[in-house]
Amino acid sequence: MSEIAVLLSGGVDSSLALHLLREEGHSVRAFYLKVWLEEELAFLGDCPWEEDLRYARAVCAQAGVSLEVVPLQAEYLERVVECALDELRAGRTPSPDIHCNRRVKFGVFVERMGEQYARVASGHYARIEERGGRYRLLRAADPVKDQTYFLSELDQGQLGRALFPIGRLAKKEVRGLAAKYNLPTQDRKDSQGICFLGRIDYREFVKARLGERPGPIVERETGKTLGTHRGLWFHTIGQRHGLGLGGGPWFVVGKEMDSGVLWVAHQVREEERLRSRFEVETPHWIAGPPEQGLLEVKLRHGPQTTGCNLSPLAGGGWVVELQEPDPGVAPGQHAVFYQGQVCLGGAVIA
Repeated sequence: MSEIAVLLSGGVDSSLALHLLREEGHSVRAFYLKVWLEEELAFLGDCPWEEDLRYARAVCAQAGVSLEVVPLQAEYLERVVECALDELRAGRTPSPDIHCNRRVKFGVFVERMGEQYARVASGHYARIEERGGRYRLLRAADPVKDQTYFLSELDQGQLGRALFPIGRLAKKEVRGLAAKYNLPTQDRKDSQGICFLGRIDYREFVKARLGERPGPIVERETGKTLGTHRGLWFHTIGQRHGLGLGGGPWFVVGKEMDSGVLWVAHQVREEERLRSRFEVETPHWIAGPPEQGLLEVKLRHGPQTTGCNLSPLAGGGWVVELQEPDPGVAPGQHAVFYQGQVCLGGAVIA
């Protein structure tokens, strides 16, 4: 069998993926992609990449597999971080983890490896199916852990080389097998937050890179100024916490970059927050554009989907009409579409 490159993160999911491939008789080599911006972010707090690497090395030592550390900070900064900061400056809500998978993990890493490894495996919760010479991205068996939202920008070439060994398992089964095989990561907690930040506070990172630009917080219905924010890039549509306002709950319903106004609405004015129709742009369809009709859409990572109708616009975008309105439709974030178990791809909310 051809050798498989396994991306190890230091967590239990990728550790079990490595073990399962070994158990199936595959020849594997492990890689730790070093994307932490520890030099740039050291003043903000603890970057846990060294701890992650210790776990990855322990897993490889137990399995008798070599581990190579691949430094990709420069590529990650250019292809993911700077793009996210540009989106924040424009008042939009970026999706850096989606870009990380396409541009770095299954992008620059695969480009650098060339044809040396036939397949690249990771610990993502997703499944791949080949049908009629085309690859389809399928939801994971565990709907809560399903990560197809973050993988929705992968193309046919990338899916053709990707392997997701744990996509057929529930998280509880992953933990059980990790304990059975006595993996060093069996009790390690799942990572949270944006991939390049780890334990670093997101707001502090944004402040360090973009600074502060205070402006008024204004109630949409009355035009009354309720307070002051530190910068529009600290907030996103649908946000409830972190506004510092009394008499709530208050929700962010809009941003005006020119004037610096952050618009909010009270929960009792819920209709101010709800949207049932919006446009998306720069669509990426994994196996070709979907047929018009009823689909499902995820507006953020998680198990919840909403029924929707999707229809093309003459200029190249699409119109999305939700069966149930959503309070957190934010420009810049990804809308990812599904038909049953199949992830069709996604597009950016205009």
